[in-house]
Amino acid sequence: MTGKKTRLRYDKLFGLALISPWLIGFLFFKLLPILASLGISFTDFRLLTPDQTTFVGFDNYAQLLHDEAVGYVLFETIALGITTIPLQLVTSILLAALLNNAKLKYGNLARTLFFLPSIIPGVAIFFMWIGFMNPSTGWLNKLILQPLGLAGFDNLYSQGAVAFLYSISSLWSIGPGMLIMLGALQGLSPEVQEAARVDGAGPMVRFFYITLPLITPAIFFSIVINLISIFGGVILLDRGNAFSGSFSPFDGYISYVLFENLDLGYAASLAWFFFILVMIVTIALFASARKWVYYPDREF
Repeated sequence: MTGKKTRLRYDKLFGLALISPWLIGFLFFKLLPILASLGISFTDFRLLTPDQTTFVGFDNYAQLLHDEAVGYVLFETIALGITTIPLQLVTSILLAALLNNAKLKYGNLARTLFFLPSIIPGVAIFFMWIGFMNPSTGWLNKLILQPLGLAGFDNLYSQGAVAFLYSISSLWSIGPGMLIMLGALQGLSPEVQEAARVDGAGPMVRFFYITLPLITPAIFFSIVINLISIFGGVILLDRGNAFSGSFSPFDGYISYVLFENLDLGYAASLAWFFFILVMIVTIALFASARKWVYYPDREF
């Protein structure tokens, strides 16, 4: 018995040693800066005059209520999530259903090709789409829209162009979501599908009334991951551009306040306010999961 306890203790210490680089990085480069930003959000910390920092309490959070840009960028971020998350989810499910078809030839190759774009750095994807949609030299206008007699984008950074660009480029990284859905589809019992087919259910009926309800745990997981990704990573299109009030998500405005206004205290309060909103939405999703997510091993 003593030898077993010693072995378990050794395994725990060995496991901690293996993950210690990640733990050290998480502690010093993530957790401590996050906690420090919470403290900074209650100060008037300015990047150029850190020695003049004073405690201001909740003044930064009160300023949120009078900042018109906060409401605008919050609305734009929510609108972006409403359009992009369903688009990513539906595309992932359709691709997974297609790749799960037993009649599909070279299925492994197709899965690899669909997944490969998701490992390309986001900045590279962004500049690729910028080049594709460039009004003067891009393929979209010169080779597709103009030959069809359609008007293209005159201003690449107009609200419509940027919204379209982000929605399309977001599909470039659906590889992980596609694999999640594919794994859920492959984990379904074939007997259930066969029983429905014998009862006369067609392919569409089986897909919408049997397959989709059975993979709702994977759908729920993808929604949460996409929600965090969209609401925490849409800064890409605004990187390097000053906030102009035309199309700038919430975290882009945080970057503007931090690097243009050099107001670290107010930027930290904006970040924590946004974090709380995302947490509220995530908690609401988990609360609603009991009503629409199917868990076969859970009794309600």
